[in-house]
Amino acid sequence: MKVAKEWSRATAVFDDENLVSCAGLVPVMALAERAGLSELIRDKVAIRTSRVKSAGVNPAGKLTSIIAGMAAGADSIDDLEVIRSGGMPRLFGGVYASATLGQFLREFTHGHAQQLASVARAHLVALTRHSDVLPGLQERAFVDIDSLLRPVYGHAKQGASFGFTKIAGKVVLRRGLSPLVTTLSTPAGAPLITGVRLRAGKAGSGKGAASMVREAIRAARAAGATGEVLVRGDAAYGSSDVVHACLAEQARFSVVLTKNAAVERAIASIPDDAWMPVRYPGAVVDPDTGELISDAEVAEVTFTAFGSTKRPVTARLVVRRVRDRAKTAELFPVWRHHPFFTNSTEPTTAADLTHRQHAIVETVLSDLIDGPLAHLPSGSFPANHAWAICAAITHNLLRAAGTLAGPRHAVARGATLRRQVVNVPARLARPQRRGWLHLPAHWPWASHWLALWDKVFSTGPPLPA
Repeated sequence: MKVAKEWSRATAVFDDENLVSCAGLVPVMALAERAGLSELIRDKVAIRTSRVKSAGVNPAGKLTSIIAGMAAGADSIDDLEVIRSGGMPRLFGGVYASATLGQFLREFTHGHAQQLASVARAHLVALTRHSDVLPGLQERAFVDIDSLLRPVYGHAKQGASFGFTKIAGKVVLRRGLSPLVTTLSTPAGAPLITGVRLRAGKAGSGKGAASMVREAIRAARAAGATGEVLVRGDAAYGSSDVVHACLAEQARFSVVLTKNAAVERAIASIPDDAWMPVRYPGAVVDPDTGELISDAEVAEVTFTAFGSTKRPVTARLVVRRVRDRAKTAELFPVWRHHPFFTNSTEPTTAADLTHRQHAIVETVLSDLIDGPLAHLPSGSFPANHAWAICAAITHNLLRAAGTLAGPRHAVARGATLRRQVVNVPARLARPQRRGWLHLPAHWPWASHWLALWDKVFSTGPPLPA
């Protein structure tokens, strides 16, 4: 594909006030308002005093502007200028400059960030009522928790410190900030974010996890999770506080336990005939023997965890073992054991499969890194905390919009939704004082875009010009 000859010497001028580059923001932000985003912000977020006069006024308009910019692909404060380009001020009221939005974020304190976090949870609940974003929520729901370390640079970043992260399978020390994220998903639905809490880079992965789990379970119940809620986490969250938080909220847990002498004794007590093969999705079967090529096996034993504390818990210790291929020359097979602690009622192999699906939270983290959390743009720690919460609201909003667009987009990545649904160019026109959006002909995802438009505005697709 090459440029046509007659356009090789064309003149390019950015001067059209009737063009917009992200017409998909119209139905997306209309969905946000239908779910009551502005009303929730007005009710819950209040900046009484500000260091700069008028910087804290109209938090609803400024926060929705930030969320709209993130939905269009902004990953820094300067990128929020995208919502002021072309005819965007004609489509939306209360469009703010990026400098104003950055100044507003710097007025945030820890308390204001907590207020915004409650807005995010309430808006998630409202989105579940305006779209089928979590199908099957009434029967079973999964709450997953994990953290990540976002690198930051410069000496002006509040809270930045050195912490450990894993890159390409290797543990490295990096300077950054560490968001803790909880998600809510169902067996048939892609995950939404129930909470984001920004912490210093040196914070342990499990710091604040118990309170985050409690908030996530309550949000799931408020959204309609009347059945089983299962909380899943890796070894950083296999603590007494997290397990008791699950029990207090009447939720089940499935968390990895750090190996210690008691866990090793429990694993050694499992008889040899108790191990059974487990078939993972995509497992390969030997065509000659009909057996799985994978040698993974699972078994379980009753185990009392946290025995040294005042609140021990007795449940199932499910163990997956895999042959250590680095030690095949040994006389007897050497196994690597991976235990997790659960009070799930599923059979052993099903419990193992369900627990391993905890990795779905990694898709959410990668979406955030590939989107608004590519940077933590401010030097102020509370401002970055508010930015991270806005990223969570944006993620949930795009997920709900994708669900309304159709099954193809219901499980699409954030980058896909921005490219195919949000960042659609359009020319604005008002013949006979009736608004028209002239979108590109032959747009590959036009039917999905119009389905979203129809379901948000309930007016049907626009008539042909």
